[in-house]
Amino acid sequence: MRILITGGSGFLGARLARTLLSMGAIEMAGAATLAIDELWLTDLAPPPADLQADPRVRFVGGELNALLHAGTLSLDGVVAVVHLAAAVSGDCEADLDLGLRSNIDATLALLQGARRQGQAPVFIYASSVAVFGGMPGQPLPTVVEDHTLPTPQGSYGIQKFIGEQLVADFTRRGLVQGRSVRLMTVAVRPGRPNGAASGFLSGMVREPLAGQRAVVPVAPETPVALASPGRTVEGLLMALRAGASVWGPRTAVNLPALATTVGEIATALAQLAGPAATDLLDWQPDARVAGIVGGWPSRFDAARARAMGLLPDASVGALLAAYVADHPDAVSLPLNGNLQETRP
Repeated sequence: MRILITGGSGFLGARLARTLLSMGAIEMAGAATLAIDELWLTDLAPPPADLQADPRVRFVGGELNALLHAGTLSLDGVVAVVHLAAAVSGDCEADLDLGLRSNIDATLALLQGARRQGQAPVFIYASSVAVFGGMPGQPLPTVVEDHTLPTPQGSYGIQKFIGEQLVADFTRRGLVQGRSVRLMTVAVRPGRPNGAASGFLSGMVREPLAGQRAVVPVAPETPVALASPGRTVEGLLMALRAGASVWGPRTAVNLPALATTVGEIATALAQLAGPAATDLLDWQPDARVAGIVGGWPSRFDAARARAMGLLPDASVGALLAAYVADHPDAVSLPLNGNLQETRP
C-alpha cells in the first residue's frame, strides 16, 4: 500500500510518517488491514535522516503545485493522501497570493490528481480552528460544537474552509473518500519558529527551556485551544482508519482541544522550570497577532471526535512534559523534580 503525506518533512508530517512506519500496517477506512509498503513524502526540504534511511520512504522534493502540474508527482497507486502542506496564518495574512497558491490551488490540484487515478483514495485534509471567527453582529458561541457555522475572519481560515468544501464535493461525487479534520493550535512544536500567528504559543515554552528569550505578543488572559503533537497525530490516524459509518457526515471533524489561557501556559512553565524560565518571557503586545489569535475560539465540544475515542490532553503540564520527554536535547534549563509525564 502506498500512502502520500504532503508536508511530510515538517514536524507533524515526520511524526505521522514515523508512526505509520512503526505500525507497519493499518486498517484503511474501515476496510481490510494493509501493509504500508511505500510512504511518499513531499515537501520543499528533505525529511529527517531516519526517514530518508527507511527503504519504504520515497521523498519527492519541490513546490507541490509545480510537482503536480509537471507530472513529477503522480497519485497513481496511492491508496491514501494526508494533505498537511500549507502556508500558515501569519504568512497568508501578509501575502494573499501565497495563501491562494499554497492553500487553494495546491489542494485542488491534489484532488484532481486523486480524481484521475480513478480509485477514490482516502483523502485526509488538515483544516484549522481558524475557520471559526467572531464578527460584529455575529459573535462566536461560548462553546463551538460540530455543527457551529464556520465564519472565518482571516485569509488563512477562509482558504482552509474553501479546502474543506472542495474535499466535501469531491467526496460527494465519489472521487475521493474525504475526511477533513480541524486541527487545534499544535504545541509544543519543536525546531525553529514559523510564520503562524499562533507560533508564539510554542515559542514561549521552547525558547525559555533552551535558555533563550521569547516574545509573548498577547495578554496573559488570552484564551487558546491547544493540542499536543501526539494527540493531533491520533486524530489523523483515526481519519485514516475510520469506516464511513464511524466517520459520519462529510463536514469537518473538530479535533479535541485543551482549553487554557496564555497565562496558564506561563504558570505551567514556571512549575516545570522555575522563574529562570518565565524571566525569559518578554510580554510585548502586538495588535496584529492579538487580533488574529483573539478571534479564534478556545472552547470546543468535539462530540464526533469523542465518539471515536479521541480525547484532549489532560493538562498544560502534561503537554509540556510530553515535549520535554520527546526533545530532551532541546532543554538546557534545570527542571523541577518529580516531573510527571503524561504522553498522548
